[in-house]
Amino acid sequence: MGIEWRLAQLMAQQGLNYKTLGTATAMHPNTISKLKHNPPARLEMDTLIRLCQALNCQPGDLLVYTPEEQP
Repeated sequence: MGIEWRLAQLMAQQGLNYKTLGTATAMHPNTISKLKHNPPARLEMDTLIRLCQALNCQPGDLLVYTPEEQP
């Protein structure tokens, strides 16, 4: 399966919208929207830290690895 990007789930659980999370992370709401809908191919450490601080979570809450099934 690979890596599951869980930003949308965490935002929903905490009742956050783009503007609120954008303010909390000092990121533009459009950037939050892009991150929410499109898992990043590369993630800057600064971005990960900002998201974890604002969501009060660990990186493992945002990124979940699911091993692929072997045939």
